[in-house]
Amino acid sequence: MTSVLLLIDIQNEYFENGKMPLSGTKKAAANAAILAAHFREKTYPVIHIRHDEGPDSEVFGSKTEGGKINDMVKPLKDETVIAKNQINAFRDTNLEDELRKHNPSRIVVAGNMTHMCVDSAVRAAADLGFDVTVVADACATKDLTFQEQTVKAADVHAAFLAALAGGGFAKVQSTQEFMSDENFNQATA
Repeated sequence: MTSVLLLIDIQNEYFENGKMPLSGTKKAAANAAILAAHFREKTYPVIHIRHDEGPDSEVFGSKTEGGKINDMVKPLKDETVIAKNQINAFRDTNLEDELRKHNPSRIVVAGNMTHMCVDSAVRAAADLGFDVTVVADACATKDLTFQEQTVKAADVHAAFLAALAGGGFAKVQSTQEFMSDENFNQATA
């Protein structure tokens, strides 16, 4: 049994020059890159999820620069890339089949946006019986508005991660905590 890294929507659209920049995207992507390097070193699977609104879309278009996976976590040739056009990465994709091929002891999740695609994938994975860890500082989100009140990205991020951890959907760790996790580092592929 092995761990699988699931990198969700770490695409150019969410960075500073994209059409939907998030708070802390560059730092989160740098931490996701640390995770990817660690998984690759251990020869554990890395699966990339890429939101794709089709070739003609200006936002997350398959032919646009914004729709590309950011170079910080650029997929290697042997890594699986799954395109989705829903919030939940499991919906209308073969993600569950890809994960089951590896018989993972744990799925480790990083990516964008904490309050949408990360949250949806984590809850779905937990419902399917997977053991899930979310690496908090390898995820990013944005300010939201509710009833004319702005909720800062840091508060959105914390609330959603607290709900995932408190609801038993996932273990939530920092990159540093994850990298020093003895259970992960002693596991073999």
